[in-house]
Amino acid sequence: MYEYKIVFYRSRSLEADINQIAKQGWRVIAVTHVRKAVMVTYERLVKDSF
Repeated sequence: MYEYKIVFYRSRSLEADINQIAKQGWRVIAVTHVRKAVMVTYERLVKDSF
């Protein structure tokens, strides 16, 4: 089973933010431009799901 997280960014420091979240086990599965923001969708495996 997977869990998902959606984060909206308005800053230009996306790389640092994405790398920080990746250290928590999340991976980027989609990036969408929404008006003046960028929406990043993350996914990670729920460890206790099996």
